[in-house]
Amino acid sequence: MKLSDCVRPLLLGALFLGTAAHAEVQPLNRVVAIVDNDVIMQTQLDARVREVQQTIAKRGAEVPPANVLTQQVLDRLIIENIQLQMGERSGIRISDEELNQAITTIAQRNGMSIEQFRAALAKDGLSFNEARDQVAREMVISRVRQRRVAERIQVTDQEVKNFLASDLGKMQLSEEFRLANIVIPVQEDASSDALQTAERRARAIYEQARQGADFGQLAIANSASETALEGGEMGWRKAAQLPPPFDSMLGAMSVGDVSEPIRTPGGFILLKVLEKRGGESAAVRDEVNVRHILIKPSEIRSDDEAKVLAERLYQRIQAGEDFAELAKSFSEDPGSALNGGSLSWIDPNALVPEFREVMNNTASGEVSKPFKSQFGWHVLQVMGRRATDSSEQMREQQALNLLRNRKYEEELQTWLRQIRDEAYVEVKL
Repeated sequence: MKLSDCVRPLLLGALFLGTAAHAEVQPLNRVVAIVDNDVIMQTQLDARVREVQQTIAKRGAEVPPANVLTQQVLDRLIIENIQLQMGERSGIRISDEELNQAITTIAQRNGMSIEQFRAALAKDGLSFNEARDQVAREMVISRVRQRRVAERIQVTDQEVKNFLASDLGKMQLSEEFRLANIVIPVQEDASSDALQTAERRARAIYEQARQGADFGQLAIANSASETALEGGEMGWRKAAQLPPPFDSMLGAMSVGDVSEPIRTPGGFILLKVLEKRGGESAAVRDEVNVRHILIKPSEIRSDDEAKVLAERLYQRIQAGEDFAELAKSFSEDPGSALNGGSLSWIDPNALVPEFREVMNNTASGEVSKPFKSQFGWHVLQVMGRRATDSSEQMREQQALNLLRNRKYEEELQTWLRQIRDEAYVEVKL
């Protein structure tokens, strides 16, 4: 049963409080939208609108009219809420350790310590706890999308080969583009009149952009893209990551150019090139042949007990016992235990920082002392190091990533429209 059928009257009735001493009832808060089994409150909407206004102001752009911005923010909150409920039903949880690591990474990317990050948030009127909650929500949404969208995407070996043989495939190591977009949506079953109206609107926005109007401001005020409130910014993309005809258009566009509106299944799209950059990745990479034993703390084994067991195994290896046999008997890494703990030849960048650091400081043939990572206590042995010419593998992996990204972008927009259409949403503004 939906919230609207049984709980909504109670919620709405509890939104106003009054006493005999007051002639009029004072509103404390109110529901602005009912979304399936949850609600969005006015305080949530107001807080997010303030955040967006601050972000727009920092960019030096003009804040759009209040009604336009409020509607954009509410639409975003509704989509987020639907995904968060899906995450709750799927049992997705973000541990404190994962959240702390994510916060630390965000601070480091901005060249700050955690203390400096706290101070920067406070200066913007945000509490550290509010920031943590927002990051946690974004992590849940990301995992929901990975389960519901990314896992649907399949790229075959033949698709990779065809891509590498194509003109676009040959361009994959060429320049990248930092892009922004504006999406004017059109329903799949839209009438010809609705199509013409949407096209006229897109054309009018294009003319404004050509005449010097701020593209980011136009995106905030008009776009249905998920990045509308960020001025439509999409980040860095290669031409091959975009569906036709945008992939072939970008090569002829200069920084600052805006494409004419292009009809797509989801509506009319305009792209702006914000920056360009080029360069090929090195074809040679370092690899390490490493094996390890992992001992995990659990409900029946404390962290100290896990450490003691790892130290005992280290001593047994030092005394001459076979590393691989001990790994098969004791390691709790299911991906490597049956192989004697072997991770085979691996790129160090694919490993967590704690593991990578110890591995880099361990000579070939040597066994490390026990050390801790986010997964538990490890003992590792470096079997060898090599520099590998991985040109072909890199080309194939890049092609695979580009094709997956292209399909992901298309599938994500379709999926977001689908979950929005299937959800019960009642806007009460």
